[in-house]
Amino acid sequence: MKAPIELIVPKEATRLRLDQFLARELPKFSRSRIQQLIRTEFVTRNSSPARPRDLVRAGDRIEVNEPPPAKIDNRPEPIPLEIIYEDDDLIVLNKPAGLVVHPGAGQREHTLVNALLHHFPTLSGIGGKERPGIVHRLDKETSGCLVVAKTDESHRGLAAQFADRTVEKVYLALVVGKLRKPTGTIEEKIGRHPVHRQRMSVESRRGRSARTEYRVISSSEKVSLIECRLHSGRTHQIRVHLHHLGHPVLGDKVYGAKYVGNLPRQMLHAWKLAFQHPRTGEQKKFEARLPEDFLETAKLLQLPPVFAQPRA
Repeated sequence: MKAPIELIVPKEATRLRLDQFLARELPKFSRSRIQQLIRTEFVTRNSSPARPRDLVRAGDRIEVNEPPPAKIDNRPEPIPLEIIYEDDDLIVLNKPAGLVVHPGAGQREHTLVNALLHHFPTLSGIGGKERPGIVHRLDKETSGCLVVAKTDESHRGLAAQFADRTVEKVYLALVVGKLRKPTGTIEEKIGRHPVHRQRMSVESRRGRSARTEYRVISSSEKVSLIECRLHSGRTHQIRVHLHHLGHPVLGDKVYGAKYVGNLPRQMLHAWKLAFQHPRTGEQKKFEARLPEDFLETAKLLQLPPVFAQPRA
């Protein structure tokens, strides 16, 4: 374990929340990482365990201990991956639909993590043994751009950008119906559904702010291809917002069940991803080609030929 970081709270920081104070003093850590360290008691305030919402006072002695990365013990599996970009710090790949990102209670094997460990023996350990290298995630049935960290330093840098909402995330979605407006913004808070706990909803009393911009690329009377830009990263954000708008994603078994039909999965693709390289500072932009099932669905639904294969 590294030597602890010791901080004394100055007078001007009095009554800041502990996590806010640490985020200000330790910019190398993301806010979510700081909160995780506090919850797991790797942060003390005046030698006692603390909570993220504790208010600090002038003269408080804060000690931050950073635990060593957890040993990775998932089994590598030779699952094919489509790599868009790779260097010594990170990997950007086009995740196929149907692949779970990391092991969880419902699935211990055959995940993206298992595939990554086969292709890349060295990954960031910040996510713990269950999520080595995983900075963000996509739903199982969503395809497209996903960035993975090889080093702890790149993990911290990327996580901070996601937390600060400076990462550009652009999705393509095939949705039910023809939208009334060619462009728009959906700003509805998202939280856990008050009754169906496996779902998210704009009706939650504890919802968190969420913003999705959309633009219609092509449409018929029955279906539309739209581009969505995320300005936040809530669970199921695009799916929940489009369902609220009255145009659920085609094939979405949770939020648009009656429109699934014979579709293989929800027609949502993480098309573009842009961020600042965590080591060099260079602005990097990536695009993931559309999978065949997405293209075939659009063709079967007779979308105008402008659809083809969108480019930047």
